Amino acid sequence: MNELTLKPVRSYLAAGMLALAAAAVALPAQPVWAQNRTLPDFTDLVEQVGPSVVNIRTSEKVKVGATSGIDEQMLEFFRRFGIPVPPTTPRSPRPERQPQPDEDQPRGVGSGFILTTDGFVMTNAHVVEGADEVIVTLTDKREFKARIIGADKRSDVAVVKIEATGLPAVKIGDVNRLKVGEWVMAIGSPFGLENTVTAGIVSAKQRDTGDYLPFIQTDVAINPGNSGGPLLNMRGEVIGINSQIYSRSGGFQGISFAIPIDEAARVSDQLRSAGRVTRGRIGVQIEQVSKEVAESIGLGKPQGALIRGVESGAPAEKAGIEAGDIITKFDGKQIEKSSDLPRLVGNVKPGTRAVVTVFRRGASKDLTVVIAEVEPEKPARRAAASEPRAAVAGAAQALGLVVSELPDAQKKDLKVKGGVKVDSAEGSAARAGLREGDVILAVANTEVATVKEFDAAVAKVDKSKAVNVLFRRGEWAQYALIRPAR
Repeated sequence: MNELTLKPVRSYLAAGMLALAAAAVALPAQPVWAQNRTLPDFTDLVEQVGPSVVNIRTSEKVKVGATSGIDEQMLEFFRRFGIPVPPTTPRSPRPERQPQPDEDQPRGVGSGFILTTDGFVMTNAHVVEGADEVIVTLTDKREFKARIIGADKRSDVAVVKIEATGLPAVKIGDVNRLKVGEWVMAIGSPFGLENTVTAGIVSAKQRDTGDYLPFIQTDVAINPGNSGGPLLNMRGEVIGINSQIYSRSGGFQGISFAIPIDEAARVSDQLRSAGRVTRGRIGVQIEQVSKEVAESIGLGKPQGALIRGVESGAPAEKAGIEAGDIITKFDGKQIEKSSDLPRLVGNVKPGTRAVVTVFRRGASKDLTVVIAEVEPEKPARRAAASEPRAAVAGAAQALGLVVSELPDAQKKDLKVKGGVKVDSAEGSAARAGLREGDVILAVANTEVATVKEFDAAVAKVDKSKAVNVLFRRGEWAQYALIRPAR
């Protein structure tokens, strides 16, 4: 019995082993992430790109009364990130010779990389800012006195020139191909330690830090002296310029930022051709669109740039853009967040015509604007002095508001066709942020020019739901959501 039972079992096992073997042969190849479990080797990249990275030393004439108790490059990092500057202390208890006025003194150390074989070098603007002399040192120890071709503080990009030929220039990469999680490498001179190599991964792209450009965020170790050095992909191509770190101490804490090389290249091309950068402007003040505002005005999702104010005589005013508009597209490109607008406008050549799509009181419309050149900001005009109140009670009281007609002088000063002046704001209106002196331009996407129109608009709204109110405060326009009292 047992013999009879075991025979088929053996046959089944043999058949099963054959099936498994066949299945193993037929199994698809492992995915890339499962195959590549070893760390990357950066040695070839260092040999390939290392000679293109330079050390930059700067010096400046000593001013009368100037002292230096801490490295200037470290001070720059403290200033850029709001870190409290430590008190200056002598570097040595021994008395040192005091520098004399107009004497060259070391200012700081940074990095850069060779753009062209004939000696153009890219770095950060803050590396060379204020320098009276710039010295570029190559990996073969040759030193050159560099000439500053141009520096753009807004993008923090600078180009310097050394008199040399046959130099090893870098290859420029495509930032659009860069992926989050991808390995990257940096070469620079942290704390003056030349040709230091560090590596990490891309932590995020299009990181908005409040500056003009969207940054590449990495966890590559970057410290004072790395500024201006290249961020490289695994193909040995430059995809960014190491520019900033997030730090509470002035040293690396795991978060660093690089200027995307495509943005930097546009700046460097202008610096090399004209010595300065020209940017477009339309003359508006903007802010982010909140989720609550987007939903209340029918925009749907929070997107675009909310126009808080329009400069008098600026291209935006001439095009018909108004305070309270939300720009959702510029020249056919979607505006996802408010910071996208100045970047897109800035890249347009002054004098160019562009189509701007605005969302105004529930509907979209296209306007044509002629781009002007960036100029120094004009101070905001002060609102006209408050005139005697002529308070009118009506439907406004349901929202906690007392409003009155807007005087003609204030209409002219604010450059508005109409609106009502807030004489007092209590309850729901006060909680929404409205206050005496504000000028209400629209209620629930309905434009109001007089108190009568305002009362009519308020009478139509659902008092059980939040009501969106567009108002001006001085030069700035913004939305408030007046929520029903609970």
